[in-house]
Amino acid sequence: MLIAPLVLLAVANAWLEFRSADNVATQQDQRLLALLPLLADSVIGSNDEQPLLMLAPPVEEFLKERPGSAAYAILDLDGKTLLGESWLAGLPPPNSEPEVHSEEHEGATWRIVRQRQPTVLGDVVIAVADGSDPRQQWVRSIVLRVLLPNLVLIAAAAFAVGWAVRRALRPLLALKEAVERRSPRDLSAIDEGASPEEVRPLVESLNRLFGLVNAQAESQRRFVADAAHQLRTPIAGLQAQVEAWAQAASARPVQDTLALPTDQVYRLRSATRRTSQLANQLLALSRADARAMQSQPQLRVDLKALAEDTLESHLDAATARHIDLGLDAEPVQVMGHEWLLRELLSNLVDNAVKYSHEGGCVTIRCGRRGSQAFLEVEDDGPGVAAAERPRILERFYRVQGTLGEGNGLGLAIAEEIARVHHSHLQLQAGAAARGLKVTLPFPE
Repeated sequence: MLIAPLVLLAVANAWLEFRSADNVATQQDQRLLALLPLLADSVIGSNDEQPLLMLAPPVEEFLKERPGSAAYAILDLDGKTLLGESWLAGLPPPNSEPEVHSEEHEGATWRIVRQRQPTVLGDVVIAVADGSDPRQQWVRSIVLRVLLPNLVLIAAAAFAVGWAVRRALRPLLALKEAVERRSPRDLSAIDEGASPEEVRPLVESLNRLFGLVNAQAESQRRFVADAAHQLRTPIAGLQAQVEAWAQAASARPVQDTLALPTDQVYRLRSATRRTSQLANQLLALSRADARAMQSQPQLRVDLKALAEDTLESHLDAATARHIDLGLDAEPVQVMGHEWLLRELLSNLVDNAVKYSHEGGCVTIRCGRRGSQAFLEVEDDGPGVAAAERPRILERFYRVQGTLGEGNGLGLAIAEEIARVHHSHLQLQAGAAARGLKVTLPFPE
């Protein structure tokens, strides 16, 4: 990548040198043409058919400046030499226009101009030659002064660049080997102070990536540990109940049926429901992970239609507890994930219905406050103390003394979904300082 531009620069430099030589040569042609009328004016007469000359100063200066490289001749109209160098004899120009050309003589290249000129002896052909024509010198000049030094420079640059690149990449190769030697579980940060300055931005980016992966892995480990802990209790209860029934059946092998007390059937149903609910909530919490959802596209969601569907799905549970489940919804749309917002609202309504006293009131709201859209669930139940409100958003946390069955995951799932939508749940006391009001504001 570096050698190719250097070669192009060398060629461009040679071309510029040639153009420079060509310009000098053109100027030299103009000077030679200017000498023709001066040399014709230098003819003052003849002696035995040979012209007599009194050289004009510019012609004399031209001949003195180039001893051995300057020549002239005066020819008749038949091309015969009257005076000067005989090797300049040749066919005269067919008209009065000058002729300019190059010609080899005794191993040298001469630039020659010929033109018919009037003199005191009549019309003659004047020829002037210059053996120091820059146009003829340019090849040797370019080879010795331009191309050869540039080729040497390119060769030296190739060696220097190769050495410099190998030396510059050495820290990067060392970093590559250090990363390759790590085990998949080693996500500790790389020492930035021990890294070369050239690769420090890469090390900082790797450390940020290690931190994110480590946080996600730690979140997954904590999730698995919490899930195992929460599932252990209902599953152990189910297993104990079934084992007791199996022992009772073994004690009476003759009978095909086993009579079960009603309270045991209810306890079994309760444990089964709790296990099923916990499994569903764990699955929802796993799917609602904020890091995993960042890459999923958001679509326009109608919050009023969402609230109406949620009210309809929870109406039977609210009616069974004589709870007034109401709706206060204004048309509003936001950008988000519809199935996640449905899960969030369902968890909020389920908590409100489950923990409110019988005959209570639960209201689902959506709309705008100012320019900000919101989704809200309010109940008039026992509420949550202000000191404990931040903690009820944690996974598997339940307020001491809470009645009813639960796993402490509903609000945690809702908070995780709120983070996916770049927001947080706001917890406040309900109307008349009773119950709990949970609000999800959407960013503008």
